[in-house]
Amino acid sequence: MSTSYQSLFRTPEFTPLFLGAAAQNAGGTVGGLALGTLVYRSTGSPLLSALSMFGPSLAQVLGATFLLSGADRLPPRTTLAAISLTFAVATAGLALPGLPAGALLAVVLLLGLVASLGGGVRWGLLNEILDKDGYLPGRSLFNMMSGLVQIAGYAAGGALLAAVSPRTCLLLAAALYLTAAVVLRLGLTARPPRAAGRPSVAATWRTNALLWSSRPRRLTYLGLWLPNGLVVGCESLYVSYAPQSAGTLFACAALGMLAGDVTVGRLLPPAVRTRMATPLLLLLATPYLVFFLHPPLLLAAGCATVASVGFGASLVQQERLMSLTPDELSGHALGLHSAGMLTMQGVGAALAGSVAQLTSPASAMTLMALASLAVTLTLATAGRQERRIPVTVPADPAGR
Repeated sequence: MSTSYQSLFRTPEFTPLFLGAAAQNAGGTVGGLALGTLVYRSTGSPLLSALSMFGPSLAQVLGATFLLSGADRLPPRTTLAAISLTFAVATAGLALPGLPAGALLAVVLLLGLVASLGGGVRWGLLNEILDKDGYLPGRSLFNMMSGLVQIAGYAAGGALLAAVSPRTCLLLAAALYLTAAVVLRLGLTARPPRAAGRPSVAATWRTNALLWSSRPRRLTYLGLWLPNGLVVGCESLYVSYAPQSAGTLFACAALGMLAGDVTVGRLLPPAVRTRMATPLLLLLATPYLVFFLHPPLLLAAGCATVASVGFGASLVQQERLMSLTPDELSGHALGLHSAGMLTMQGVGAALAGSVAQLTSPASAMTLMALASLAVTLTLATAGRQERRIPVTVPADPAGR
């Protein structure tokens, strides 16, 4: 029986985890826009401004390398609340006047490392709170919340920046992070870590190697990271493609992503859903080929909307990833997915921007879409046989 969205909110601990994540996302959206604006106004550098916003994504690869063992080896309530509190304090510190751009970027990089651990802890706890049938609609609901918060956050952040200073907006973001910390600390139940042993770099490397050792799971990770990151590169060029209408394109893309999450999370029956990863990834990239023709805004917005429906593929792939992963490694596995995805999104944005610098935004979007299609077809061919065989890898016998 499929799990309804309403029943999720009747599940103990789901609501505080959801509300805490919403406040965290709102703080990240408002704070990121304010910081990018602050850095650009103080330095006049588009590169530094972009790094201040995409820096946390690029730092995720370091977190995946050094910190992810903590996703299953730390108590989730304390860890999530502490992460939100760290973001609150650091974001308030970013609002201090007179901080040089280098110091701002160093703090952003540090927050990216902390965030890489938070994703694994959050999604591992979600997998623990919900049963197997509930994880996919639960993650779908989180994705929809994230899209809606981003739309509202960017709109509200833009309006606030027109009325108050970026530093005031950073303080508001810090208050949102503090709210998240309070909600998580008071709303969640104290749970023991899912795995024994202390977090360490060695444990992170060992578990990463364990997760990467399975070919079906390895192909699933690549499918989660690469096509997504390349298409986010297309999205990163909205501003340079249509400076006066970028907000419209971002809003339409968010709407398409919302539609994709609802369709995959609620409307597709399981027998159909398991076969939809590759078609959705092809849909994710194909509409961007139209941008080579410099379509009018209405058609471009329609293409962005239709393409973003394809982001629903990640729900199908995450469901497969969980079927290939022991429960005691679920937090680490999902943290590796989250860190890798965000890293590739940052890489995709940097790559798309570099290509656009040499050619044009429309040409770069087309090339990124072609690369995404090529990667999707290659991975689909490589994984055709493995997709029919459920494989799991035993947990680390030492429990570390």
